[in-house]
Amino acid sequence: MSKILIIEDEEPIRRVLVRILTEEDSSFEIKEASDGKKGLDLIKNESFDLVLCDIKMPKVDGIELLQRTRKINLTLPFIMLTGHGNIETAVESMKLGAYDFISKPPDLNRLINSVRNALEKKELVTENKILRQKVAKKYEIIGNSSSIMEIHAVINKVAQTEARVLITGESGTGKELVAHNIHEKSNRNKAPFIEVNCAAIPSELIESELFGHLKGSFTSAVKDRQGKFEAANNGTLFLDEIGDMSLDAQAKVLRALEESKIQRVGSQKDISVDVRVIAATNKDLKKEIENGNFREDLYHRLAVIMVEVPELSRRKSDIPILISHFSKLISKEQGIEAKEFKKDSIKLLEDYDWSGNIRELRNVIERLIILAGNPISKDDVILFASKK
Repeated sequence: MSKILIIEDEEPIRRVLVRILTEEDSSFEIKEASDGKKGLDLIKNESFDLVLCDIKMPKVDGIELLQRTRKINLTLPFIMLTGHGNIETAVESMKLGAYDFISKPPDLNRLINSVRNALEKKELVTENKILRQKVAKKYEIIGNSSSIMEIHAVINKVAQTEARVLITGESGTGKELVAHNIHEKSNRNKAPFIEVNCAAIPSELIESELFGHLKGSFTSAVKDRQGKFEAANNGTLFLDEIGDMSLDAQAKVLRALEESKIQRVGSQKDISVDVRVIAATNKDLKKEIENGNFREDLYHRLAVIMVEVPELSRRKSDIPILISHFSKLISKEQGIEAKEFKKDSIKLLEDYDWSGNIRELRNVIERLIILAGNPISKDDVILFASKK
């Protein structure tokens, strides 16, 4: 059920607008205000899906009302109504974020279509916001240790820039979470976040995966294919385990970073791309450079900002928080009752050597949630999650 506010100082016009909307959809909840001040008070105190607002009104006119509303609600759609319409007023209201500008008396079909479209857009914006919140929750970095707080601080500083980032750390520490958080807090967050695991792709296919290919460029190329650089255009490309990339592919990635251009495999045509590259590795790239396995010039292109994600053994104070987080998450995923961990079980888990880092801890918590009793005791940990 959509909630609509009509702000109009002429009562006959308000009545007409109410009748038009209720005849269109009887489920609409409609509120009325006879001037801009009353309308603003309602907007401040209630939640609306759409506002139909006159421009010429006493106390607070429509343009001022729209300006003041934008300071408290950026997404609330406004359809502006006026009997004294001119291009300058229409342009001004649209610049301020009005969804539409309609002259009075309004054309019935034009008004109904505008209301429908504005409500659909509002619904899409709301759904997108909810989805983004779910994604943000999925990639939340859990912990309050000093090292995690430092990473949050770096993310907040780096996200609003275009600087390339190289994330280092052991397998299972959560490097991909850092990459996701940088993207979500950046100005590119409405564009794609494309992830490529360089270690999982055979060396002979990595160039095709990154840059795409033309039909017939190799045996299995049965049609033209877009690569990950093109797919990530205007967004972020996350090159995970970049230390495993072949030297030939490294050379092409370097060109893409230097010139913002790529060529599909089998093509001589340049394709311009606007991509922010974030890379991650569990290898010591300086040693890889010494051994001739990684290009030094590419390293310097990527390592503008360095973020080291510590292994779990260096942030053991976060383990109780992680246990609580994973317990709730896994219980919900498995559709079973959340289980409590006794203090002695948490202490034992804190003392473990987590060579597999957070990934290993999550697997152990999942095993305990499924197999152990409630509450989970030290004996349960020894029985189902012993490291010896």
